[in-house]
Amino acid sequence: MSTMTAEEIRQALHENRGLPYGAARNAQAEALTAAAEVCGDREVFRRALITQIDAYEYSAERTRMVIPFARLLQEYDRDPGAFGDGDTSSLFWRFKWVSGRIVESPEIPLASVTGWLDDMERRYRLAGYSERAVRQAEFYLANAIGDDERAERAINRWRAAEHDRMSDCHACETHTQGWFWTSKGEDAKAIEVWEPVLAGRQTCREEPHRVLARSLLPLVRLGRADEARAHHLRGYRMTRGTESLLRSIGEHIEFCALTGNEPRGLEILAEHTALLGPLPDVESQMEFYGGVLVLLRRLSLLGHGADLSVPYEGTPRTVDELYGILHAEALRIARRFDARNGTTRTSGKLLTRIEQAPLLDALPLGVRSSALPRPTGNPAPAPATVPAAGAASATGFADLVERARQARDQGHPAADALWAKVAAGLDGQEAEPPLLADLADHRALSAARSGAVGAAGLLAEVRDRYRALGRAERAALAELRLATAAAQAAGAPGEIRALLAAALRSAEALDPAEPLRIRRIALAELTTIRVESYLRSVEAAHEDGSGHGAAQHSHGDGQGELAAELTAFVAAYAETLPDVVAEAEETLGRLALSQGDPDGAVTLLAAAAARSVSAGRAWEAVDPLVLRAGVLISLGRTEEAEAAARSALEHAEEVTDAETQGVVRITLADILLRRADKAGETAGEAAAHALTGAHWFDQAGLTADGGAQARLLLARAYARADRPADAAEVLQSTLPDLLEHGEGQAVSTREFLGDLLRELREPRPAAEQYLLAAEVAKGWEDQRPHASLAQAAADQLSVAGLEPEAVAAYERALELHRQTGGAPVAEARILRSLAWLGLREALTDAGVEQARSQMDEAVAVLEAALATEPGAPELRSELAQTWHQLAQVLDRRVSAQEDEDDDEYDEGENRTGSDGLVLLDETQIEALRLEEVRLWDRAAGVYGELGVDHLQDRFQCLSYAAWTERELGRPEVGAARMSALADELRALPEGAAPEWLLANAERITRSLMA
Repeated sequence: MSTMTAEEIRQALHENRGLPYGAARNAQAEALTAAAEVCGDREVFRRALITQIDAYEYSAERTRMVIPFARLLQEYDRDPGAFGDGDTSSLFWRFKWVSGRIVESPEIPLASVTGWLDDMERRYRLAGYSERAVRQAEFYLANAIGDDERAERAINRWRAAEHDRMSDCHACETHTQGWFWTSKGEDAKAIEVWEPVLAGRQTCREEPHRVLARSLLPLVRLGRADEARAHHLRGYRMTRGTESLLRSIGEHIEFCALTGNEPRGLEILAEHTALLGPLPDVESQMEFYGGVLVLLRRLSLLGHGADLSVPYEGTPRTVDELYGILHAEALRIARRFDARNGTTRTSGKLLTRIEQAPLLDALPLGVRSSALPRPTGNPAPAPATVPAAGAASATGFADLVERARQARDQGHPAADALWAKVAAGLDGQEAEPPLLADLADHRALSAARSGAVGAAGLLAEVRDRYRALGRAERAALAELRLATAAAQAAGAPGEIRALLAAALRSAEALDPAEPLRIRRIALAELTTIRVESYLRSVEAAHEDGSGHGAAQHSHGDGQGELAAELTAFVAAYAETLPDVVAEAEETLGRLALSQGDPDGAVTLLAAAAARSVSAGRAWEAVDPLVLRAGVLISLGRTEEAEAAARSALEHAEEVTDAETQGVVRITLADILLRRADKAGETAGEAAAHALTGAHWFDQAGLTADGGAQARLLLARAYARADRPADAAEVLQSTLPDLLEHGEGQAVSTREFLGDLLRELREPRPAAEQYLLAAEVAKGWEDQRPHASLAQAAADQLSVAGLEPEAVAAYERALELHRQTGGAPVAEARILRSLAWLGLREALTDAGVEQARSQMDEAVAVLEAALATEPGAPELRSELAQTWHQLAQVLDRRVSAQEDEDDDEYDEGENRTGSDGLVLLDETQIEALRLEEVRLWDRAAGVYGELGVDHLQDRFQCLSYAAWTERELGRPEVGAARMSALADELRALPEGAAPEWLLANAERITRSLMA
């Protein structure tokens, strides 16, 4: 670059400003500065120094700006007259950047830092600037050296000083001032100060990114975990991969480590391992390492110190190895600051940060994170929450056994946990035979539920133990479980029937005075009814041989027989055993549903739930209520569905099954989303339930199944609540899982993600999602989804400036829409988009004619559709929009000639303008303007017929036409248009039109007549 000319350097500097911030941009800026110095053009040299400073400011090398700025300052001191007003302002603006950077550079002696700040104060005062930026710089220094009194004095003077053009933007100032309050332990005050940034009223290139990260731990400490979660989801998306925001990335990692989200923190670290290593900006490096060290320490305490390999400078390191490396390096940097500042403040703050205790055991974030593997190391011992078994009193253990037996007899969900505690409480000690039998019963039942191979043997052993103890009522139940286990294992029908008969005989043989006799008989009868129905269907299928007709016929008959038996059972036991009858009614409800009787199912499921509740077994009402809610949704009875789901959630309080808890919550979340209006009513509550549901599914080991569906609902709820960044973050985290749930869900999920990214103004990734969805949909018989997705992709490719790709996607979408038919609006919009794309690179006569042709084609498509569907509002609106846009194309053609110098134009001679346009004569220009007016009038007429919903569209057309009338020398005609519109607006009912519409119409009328 040393042989570059001044003009070449200027062009290269312009191109450098368009590069992404980072090492490559910095290196090129450095080379251009060197080339500019050799070139000898002092103005170019100054431009190069400024470009180099700006490149450093938004990278991980920001402290390196000190040297180029010092050289720029030398240029100013040598020849102030060479700096124009803009150049001087630019110099002083960057002065405060450098004042912050020298404080962050431990190699610069404190005396030099102080001298630099004194010089800044002197220069600002002489230039007539406020002391606001100076006091801000003083605060940074005082805080760094631990002079809290001076820091508070500086920040008070900073806030009191006038805000002028040398002051930092409001958002950056707010960030620093809130940080000051957190450093003093006043979290509530900090959040209050940050509110304008968090609410979006103050923003800049790096805000709210930094404030969102800074606010995480203060919010958690204040008990506002929901807000902290939202700030993490939105904020990390903004900071991800941005090296100038390393401090914020470290704060997100730290937040995860302290809220039970270590896997999420590890994933964030994995995305930024390339930034682990020496950096020129050592303070950012130390702050980033600080957050990472909080995570690594937590992982080590959880027993992962010897595993979870993390790359560092190309070499995999275990958690403990990386912790040692980063801890030593961070502490070395901190001590460099301490040595420069004459304190131990920096290293003390670093060590305190690293050794923080968790703030929360678990804060579900909604995003999908892979669970940590089983630790290979030894976790640090957790504080005991219950006394050791040996320390428990005999009375306490007896109470535990009694509670376990009661829970078992009730069928309470807590029974398993209680029996586990009983087994642990024995701790190898001998127990009485009845207790040993009960423990064996629990083990056998667990084996039977899981389908273990030896379950039948364990159940038989339990039966024999109870018989030997004279516990006939328990032996009868074990015998019934033997029959059930045999059915689950697909045993021979004869064997199963024999076991069922034996179980019923055992129940009937119980002493008539036995309180449980009727219950045992009823359970045996109900089990027999269910199993017998299953056996009949199996036998019918075997008799049918290879066909299915007889089996289907038998299945229909079998269902009728089963329903009759269950109905008789309900009638026999309705008064005496409501909980057992509830089981029968739930089965009847499911049968009704399978037979196409949803109304009957709704009634039966409600009855089953009510009986369970009345019997004191509310947890057993959960399944029928959840199923009932789903059926009601299918019937369009959303209010009843919501009531059923809420009731299920209420009764699920004692349910210990994680999957059931997840199902209950996503059922309610789905219903609330269906009921939510466009304003997002109930979306917040739906998000809360979906979030909790995802957490439960994760606990159940169903992250990729129920967890994925819960997160999809969560993303939809966030989107409905106008939180697109949160929705996109959640959806992207679970996208791989959702893509495994069939082509339909894969396409709809990618389309949804594309919509979110489009709303977030991320056109390239949005287009990618639409294109990936289209790739799947192209194999479908119905090609309409393929066409719509191709069109959506084209829209985003166009926004991203990828014109050739956008044109190809539009043309493909147009072809598909024409093949499938019935999409005139889509065709018209594509044709209009193609017209404008053809004019984007350069305005040529051929391009204008092509655009006119495509607009005319769009008009023809819409008019043909209106011929078969006269008066269709959407078609008419699109037709008006097409006329409006054609008029804009013609207006652009006319405007392109206005700057051309045609003084030497001779009649009949064709002259070419600078852009290759053939210059038009006055008659041709007038003809185009008249055509514009006709098109806008025609469009405005249609909008007028469509009513007040299109007032703004109509105003736009009439205002364009009015100004064009002035260009034609007829301003009074244009004014009459706008005056007539104003009269119409005044006659409308209050609130029918935006207030600005009338004010603008009146203003344009006055301007035209001036």
